[in-house]
Amino acid sequence: MLEITFNWLIEQQCLLSILIISLLLLERYALKWLSANFVYKLWLLIPVTLLLANLPAHLKPLQNAAISTMLITPNQALLPDFSINWALLYGLVLCLLAFIAMLSHQRFIKQLRLTALNDELFAKDNPDIQLLQSDAISTPMVIGLLRTQLVLPTGYLQKTDSASLKLIIEHEQVHIKRADNLLNTLLLMTTLLFWFNPLAWLGYLSFRRLQELSCDEKVLINKSTQQRILYSKALISCAANSRAGLMAYSYYGDKNTMLQRLNQIKHNGNSSMIAKGALLIFAAGMLSSVAIAKQPAAKTAKQAISPTMRIEPFYPIQAAEQGISGSVVLKYDINPAGNTANISVVNAKPEGVFNREAKKALKQWQYKPSDSGFKDVLVQLDFAIDKHYTSEDLIEKITVAAK
Repeated sequence: MLEITFNWLIEQQCLLSILIISLLLLERYALKWLSANFVYKLWLLIPVTLLLANLPAHLKPLQNAAISTMLITPNQALLPDFSINWALLYGLVLCLLAFIAMLSHQRFIKQLRLTALNDELFAKDNPDIQLLQSDAISTPMVIGLLRTQLVLPTGYLQKTDSASLKLIIEHEQVHIKRADNLLNTLLLMTTLLFWFNPLAWLGYLSFRRLQELSCDEKVLINKSTQQRILYSKALISCAANSRAGLMAYSYYGDKNTMLQRLNQIKHNGNSSMIAKGALLIFAAGMLSSVAIAKQPAAKTAKQAISPTMRIEPFYPIQAAEQGISGSVVLKYDINPAGNTANISVVNAKPEGVFNREAKKALKQWQYKPSDSGFKDVLVQLDFAIDKHYTSEDLIEKITVAAK
């Protein structure tokens, strides 16, 4: 299961990287025309595109499917396999990063030393928000995933004027209503899954910045110029005293992020409907192309599929020592360059004994280059401990007769 997940993640890297780079460029150069809230919502394109790109092929029986076969016997020297198990290494690093994240989270919450804060006026205006205070922070923040709480620095209500306080509280309320902490946690977990791709981490940071920018836009909508100035001053005050945010919790960011927020406030409300419309049309076209690209191309005539280089799988040492024979049926694609891709196990007997070596060998097979490649090619690899082994046909073929 780990190897299947790892291979799937690797297969998504090209598409995922293109999407993240596009969103990073939009954040860097197009916010003044598109608005931060619009670009923030465009992050939905990533899960939607990955879903469309991985839709299962139309379920249908294998009609007269030609399955090539290959016989493997334990004639190799039974040497231990010292090759790196990348899937296992990936899993170990993932577990380590997840453990560090959980440990950092628990330590952060413990350091807050939270105490209840009772304010009758605030409770009257915000009956659904639990108010806490902490000596360990210098700016307001929201904690919790399903049961969110607003944490203020000790004495913050007394130190901040009512107009500025109202705007800052409104900002945090937007985080609470959108369940941003829960969304950030899910995104952090997804980023950990793609820990080996630096663009995933850059995308996570960009998403968090856009989240703050979109909150600013929602707070300042229909606000006067004087209120915008007051809000900007409140942000500057927070930036001057802010500490690094952790995990999925809302934060005010570093000073560079604050400069971006202040600059975006100047352009708030000046987005172009034409630019948004053009980008949506482009996105719709891209999603259609991704969905169509997954459909196998029809071929007018059956072409012979024969490898120009075929690597014989290594017979597993333990299976050879125990006298185990078996078969594995693999399904794979051949790209136009002649390389194999999207390898998966269709059936195996016994289950899980020969799968790894079969897939490892098939990854190295080479075919003659073609115009469009091939989809859903099948091969059955028979691992025979001796010449008397008779393999089974592990694929049920259905012949459909013309009427």
